[in-house]
Amino acid sequence: MRLTPLRLATRLVAMLLLLAGAASAEVRIKDIAMFEGVRENQLVGYGLVVGLNGTGDRLRNSPFTEKSIKGMLERLGVGNLTDDELKTANTAAVMVTAMLPPFARRGSTIDVVVSSLGDASSLRGGTLVVTPLTGADGEVYAVAQGPIAVAGFAAQGLNASIVEGVPTVARIENGATVENEIGFRLSELTSLRIALRNPDFTTAVRIAEAINAKLGGRRAAALDPSTVEIDIFDKANIPGLMADVENLTVQPDTPAKVVIDARSGTIVIGANVRIDQIAVSQGGLTVIVKEEMKVSQPEPISIGGTTVVVPDTTVVVDEKETKFTILEGDVSLQRLVDGLNAIGLGATETISILQAIKAAGALHADLEII
Repeated sequence: MRLTPLRLATRLVAMLLLLAGAASAEVRIKDIAMFEGVRENQLVGYGLVVGLNGTGDRLRNSPFTEKSIKGMLERLGVGNLTDDELKTANTAAVMVTAMLPPFARRGSTIDVVVSSLGDASSLRGGTLVVTPLTGADGEVYAVAQGPIAVAGFAAQGLNASIVEGVPTVARIENGATVENEIGFRLSELTSLRIALRNPDFTTAVRIAEAINAKLGGRRAAALDPSTVEIDIFDKANIPGLMADVENLTVQPDTPAKVVIDARSGTIVIGANVRIDQIAVSQGGLTVIVKEEMKVSQPEPISIGGTTVVVPDTTVVVDEKETKFTILEGDVSLQRLVDGLNAIGLGATETISILQAIKAAGALHADLEII
């Protein structure tokens, strides 16, 4: 069955309603918050990928690659190379990034992402040379090396070329070894702090109440919209306390919001959105101008006749019938969507209607356009 734009919009809205209903259900604390201090850390490094099949950096356009190759070869005992002697096209300068997980121990491995820095056309088939990875404090926390895996590819001939994916970005699974640990001990904490990913006073209070109901007493308290603090009585069992807390379920609260992506025509309406009673009408005039170029030739036997190009223009006016629909005040999300669908709107028209309702002061929600 072929879906009309109205049916497609109705089905998409129905899916959004299901998602809105699911958002109001109870979720685990670990899915909406994290323990303060237990987080990942970004690592970055600069290195070289070798072994490329002529798809590396052109040294004339990437002087930093040339200097890096010279420096690497000098450390390996090969020195005094001139610019004319260094003409390799099998090497590329890259930036190497990784995420150091919390409590990563010395000798464990982490994944790394390798991204081309110069004008290399592809990193396929290359091998990353030993690359130290440093943190924001300048200390080396891991060392990366190994063959890289590229998802995309690039091929070209004399008159045509094709590129699939991004062949200048690659990954190395377990490609870095942790060499330095971040000093963080749970036993040194006097209290646990939970940081909400989406700060909200109501959600923070509900988390504190759920923890107190589980542990007993008043051990947890909401400090602000994004932080809940828990007192620690038994330092020998902090991991067990964290496991008990993160698996508790609460019902998070969210503000009323309408999010619009005007580029793709995506509209997401929160479950708490309310409007005052208004009357909505949508209509417009569509003018289609079609212009074709035709060739006019002279008669078979004529003097001074020439072939000319004559434009042929067709103008069609399509006037859409307008309808008024009354949206009652303090309606639910379902009735709001039903009222908009009753007008027979597409995504673009719905965006304009919502913006107009907000401008009229009848939409009681944040309107965010991304």
